[in-house]
Amino acid sequence: MGRPIISGKRGYTLIELMVVLTIIGTLASMAQPNLQKTIIRARENSLRQSLFVMRDVIDQFYADRGKYPDALDDLVTDRYVRAIPEDPFTKSSSTWVIMAPEGDVQGSVFDVHSGSNLVSLDGTPYNEW
Repeated sequence: MGRPIISGKRGYTLIELMVVLTIIGTLASMAQPNLQKTIIRARENSLRQSLFVMRDVIDQFYADRGKYPDALDDLVTDRYVRAIPEDPFTKSSSTWVIMAPEGDVQGSVFDVHSGSNLVSLDGTPYNEW
């Protein structure tokens, strides 16, 4: 361990420190994939919740007014929601894909989907949710 230190205390050798850092690095690299999956799962849950809320208020809008909103901003203007939620995968509230109603129904917003082109952990594209 080299020369004794004057105060009588001994420190760790460079080899001991390198072994400890190698062990910590190995453990961290094993935990990384689990961390990424946890983050993706949290974003997926956030997307599910945002889609549920927006679809619910679109239905409430239709029940109250007999027509669908012309834009998502109508839901904010008419105080059905405080703000259009952010898509957790595109990080924007302006990337939602709007589906128009079929048939002779007034309004432009019948359904919404994510604007992301990514695929979920279960293999389905987010823009098909």
